[in-house]
This record gives sequence, C-alpha cells and structure tokens, in this order.
Amino acid sequence: MRNYSIIVLLVLCFSILHFSLIAQNFRRDITPGDTLKSIQILEDNSVILRVYAPGAEEVLLIGSDIPGVEFAAKMEKRDDGVWEIKVGPVTPGAYRYAFLIDNVFTLDPKNTSTSESNMNLWSLFYVQGESFMDLKDVPHGQISEVYYYSKSLKRFRRMHVYTPPGYENGKGRYPVLYLLHGAFDCDDSWPSVGRAGFILDNLIAEGKTAPMIVVMPAGHTGPFYFGMPPESFSIKPFIEDFNNDIKPYIEKHYRIKLDRVHTAIAGLSMGGYQTLSIAIPNLDEYGYIGVFSSGIFGITGEGSTFTEEGAKFEDINRRFLMNKNLKKGLNVFWFATGKDDFLIETTRATVDMFKKYGFNVTYVETEGGHTWINWRRYLRDFVLLLFK
Repeated sequence: MRNYSIIVLLVLCFSILHFSLIAQNFRRDITPGDTLKSIQILEDNSVILRVYAPGAEEVLLIGSDIPGVEFAAKMEKRDDGVWEIKVGPVTPGAYRYAFLIDNVFTLDPKNTSTSESNMNLWSLFYVQGESFMDLKDVPHGQISEVYYYSKSLKRFRRMHVYTPPGYENGKGRYPVLYLLHGAFDCDDSWPSVGRAGFILDNLIAEGKTAPMIVVMPAGHTGPFYFGMPPESFSIKPFIEDFNNDIKPYIEKHYRIKLDRVHTAIAGLSMGGYQTLSIAIPNLDEYGYIGVFSSGIFGITGEGSTFTEEGAKFEDINRRFLMNKNLKKGLNVFWFATGKDDFLIETTRATVDMFKKYGFNVTYVETEGGHTWINWRRYLRDFVLLLFK
C-alpha cells in the first residue's frame, strides 16, 4: 500500500508540473478584447456594439430587426483594434445580431446569450422597457427541449414546450397553444428572440390569461435558404409531421384538455400559412386561430415559394370553408400585419377570402414591418383572447 501511495503521489506531482509548463507556454499579452464590453445600452435605448478584430479590414454589424441597420451596417475601427457602432434608439425588446468580419459570419465572443434560427446561430441582446415581456419577479414556467421520433419523417425531431408555473407539481389539465415560427427561424426562435416564456409568465401572473401549455415545433423538415428553387420546398411534410406525430405526442405526454374550446394554433409568416393549412381542414379541433404577418401564400397571384400550393388552397378546402357548423365553434379568428410588411396584400386578400365564406375574422393592421418587434406584440394580443 505504501508503494502504491508513493506512485500516486509522484503521478500527481508530475501532472501538476506538466500542466504548469503548458500554461506557461500558452501565456500571452492582455489585449483590449479580454476586457471588452461588447454591448452597452445607453439611457435613451441607443446601443453601442463592439468587437475586437485588430487584423480585419472590414467589419459589418448584421441584424435584420435592428432599426436603422437594414441587414448590414459598417462599423468603425478604433486605434486599439476594437470595431464599434452605435445604433438606435431602439424599441425595447430582443435583437439578434452578428459581426461580418472580412466576410466571415461571426458571433459576439463576449456575449453568451444566443438565439437559433433556420440553419444559423445568432448573438442576442435585450433592451428593457416593455412590461409584457421584461423579466420580472413573478412565478416562471419552464421551457423544455423535447425530442420525439417522427414516424412521418422517419427521424428524430426537436420541439420546445412551455409549461406554466406549478405544472410539475399539479395534476390538473391545461389548454394548449400550438405556436409556429417563420421561414428563417426554428423551434428555438419563439422561446429566445420571441420571449414567449416571459410573455406567458407575465400575463399569467397578472391574471390576464389562463395558464396554458405552449408547443413550439420545428416548422422545417428540410433545407430552406435564400435562392432555393420554389419546387424544392413544400409545407406538406411538416403538416404530416404535425398531425401524425407532434400533436399526438403532446396529447399523450402532457396534461392538456383535448376538446376544441381549449385548443389554439397560431403562427407567423410561414408559420401563419402552415397554421391555416393545418387548422382549416381540421376546424373541428381548433377553437382559436391566429395568423401573424401572413396569409395564404400565392393568393394574390404574385410569385412565392408557396404559390403552387397556395393557389389551390380555396379549392382544396372549399367543403370546410362552406361548413356553417364548423364556423360556430371557432371562437377567435385573428389576423395582424404591419403596414410596412411585404406580405400585407397577402394578409388582406386572405382575410377577404375568409369573410366571403362567412367567417367572423378580426383583422388588425399595425405600424411596422416583418419583424420580431411586431410578432412579440401579436403573441401577447392573441393570447389575451384565448380560453375565455
């Protein structure tokens, strides 16, 4: 035993010496990047963003929702190798961003807050000042990453599920909202940049809405990118996955109320079109439908990735559109789009089509465009109408 102890002691001493020598070899001078504050939010809600890139020739800030940036803005280089830019003032809320350093997409190395989108990861910052989505001292629900096997797609898939405060310790059943994302997003987008969990926490704490389960699935079943051929993308695989796998999984594994009056579905942009494509043929299952910055893609006759499918929507679903009994159980049919949104005419044409068939549609036009600045507010406004 004594010899064994001596051997162990010698090994430990050798290891400490070895790692000490390695640490010495990796020593380097302190740079401005080591102590850099990459995000500085000023009192007027202007934001200064910085990145240390002393060898770079050009650095751009990119982020489509940041007011004034318009997808990309040039940053200025300081003498110490730090690049910076001042933007805003910006509306309170969450903002995705990244740096394009000599044409290389780069996350902020000094910021651990991130948000996933379709095939990308973004850095994220939040500007306080919007009560309905700020982090507050209230009971908080949980958002879980849930993995399931899709028999429709023959592979494992992921979704995010919000459960309200007290769900884990209770036995009661809850209403459910299925919440879909847009074309350049993923199932992480509503929980992160969309602030869905905080929005629900605050509304529930204030007694403005019923505690509910919110299911945020992945709306893409394959690649989707700028410039892809329209014929290579279809929402049909997702609809099959939703109807045959996602919804049955939720009904089996979560304590939800299964009747129509306690079931809602909503989505933004692509997710809004998916919402209509799921809910209208199954209208007896949904008492609440929300469509944000969206409608039936292709209904105006203009070019769209979804034009071929969208152009057939009315013909395919005519028997549901004409069924008066199904309309009676639809408590809320709510649309909202910004006046500067490129899909505004799609929304207007879709609303007119449903009104033609006798649907009681509520349509709200707001300021702004196709951004998360609007979608977070639309979620709040829609949730306030649910399960009354």
